[in-house]
Amino acid sequence: MRRWAVVGLLAAGLTVGTLGPARAVHGGTPGDFNGDGYRDAVVPAPGADVSGKEAAGAVVVLYGSKSGLSASNRKTITQNTSGVPGSAEAYDRFGTATATADLNRDGYADLLVGSPYEDTTQGEDAGTVTVLWGSKSGLTSATNLRSPSDGPRHYGLDVAALSTGAGARTQILVAGYDGLVRVTGPFTRSGGIGSAEWSQNTPSVGSVALGDLNGDGVPDPAVATVRLHDISGGEIYTEPAYGKQLRGNGLITASGDINGDGYADLVAGDPDEPLAAGQDGAKGGRILVWYGSADGITGETQPGEITQDTPGVPGGSEKGDAFGAGLAVADLDRDGRADILVGAPYEAVGSARGAGMVTVIPGRPSGTLGTGSYSFTQNTSGVPGGSETDDFFGATVAAGDVNKDGKPDLFIGGPGENNHTGAVWTLPAATPTGSKMHTASALGLTQSSSTLLSGPGLLWTI
Repeated sequence: MRRWAVVGLLAAGLTVGTLGPARAVHGGTPGDFNGDGYRDAVVPAPGADVSGKEAAGAVVVLYGSKSGLSASNRKTITQNTSGVPGSAEAYDRFGTATATADLNRDGYADLLVGSPYEDTTQGEDAGTVTVLWGSKSGLTSATNLRSPSDGPRHYGLDVAALSTGAGARTQILVAGYDGLVRVTGPFTRSGGIGSAEWSQNTPSVGSVALGDLNGDGVPDPAVATVRLHDISGGEIYTEPAYGKQLRGNGLITASGDINGDGYADLVAGDPDEPLAAGQDGAKGGRILVWYGSADGITGETQPGEITQDTPGVPGGSEKGDAFGAGLAVADLDRDGRADILVGAPYEAVGSARGAGMVTVIPGRPSGTLGTGSYSFTQNTSGVPGGSETDDFFGATVAAGDVNKDGKPDLFIGGPGENNHTGAVWTLPAATPTGSKMHTASALGLTQSSSTLLSGPGLLWTI
């Protein structure tokens, strides 16, 4: 097993550039795992030590309630937890990526957890994905989702799950160095699936998302490859096939209906600095937006670009901000249009370099996005803590309603906080009022460094 290794990759006949240490691209949105009517938050800690095993990894579930989240109402899950397959081993990094969906459609949300450094009978660092099944008692049983690849590499680097209906309308995507795995339902608690497909038709996959891009009721894939040698970021695909990449590039994807037309749209974060001025990328990072349609999103679809220099977006584009490194899409104001949540974890706040910032870009039915955008840092009034060098506030972002007031709450990760033990902030209804900061120690993770609570996002890649 490796630590944060530097790896060269070869896939789909393309030589890709050197990739930095692997990353926890996405974290699971809140889901109601115990069926009490309140969604529960998922807080990964892939650097957590378990029973003396360094960086074996853990996931902390904070249970929702009428009053929101409490650090005391939690469950910590590792590979040593009863009912979870396998056992905690050094540098498995259980929790590197997480996703939530009601896979078996029994009314309880289920949790997927990636461990891309797990050694298995399929090889060193083959990786695993564990499904923890929701029930009236919460997450008490689990099965592994095996890769159909004959030689998986870092399987579970990122995961996505979406259920829009029974059977094949419930799907899972899994990223890995050896390609993309797509699993469709029906799913059963005993580990049964409908089908599994392994594809090597793109360069190595670093980020995955699912959304109904053409309105047919079936989830569509959105894939970002690892960084390639001749562009900023990697290639973006909605049809994972060689030569079918979209215009534009990036390292992370997310999906939601930004203009309210009934089709899911695709957003990609491209936090890299451009390799050549004016050719690709943008100083300080950018996001790209492709709008869905009855024809979906194709190679002819031209994306829109948003940077911190876009009118209405707070701040300004500065080299190294990494705007777009954290990314999620959610309807925060419940106006029927999804908003874009963008993390810039290397943003300087005052003299604190790498303190980090999160920007919310409201969805709108037409026109250029950016108007009405607003941002948060740890120096925002009402947000706990204070902006410090290398906190990396905004390395991960997510949203979900955990107190059943009808308004999604905003979750912001800062894995550099407190000597990289990390922290996660919850902003009720996406406002600073009533915000809470959950540190690793407050959640019972007591090691002195490198817990990486909330997950590192793209930090070791950018």
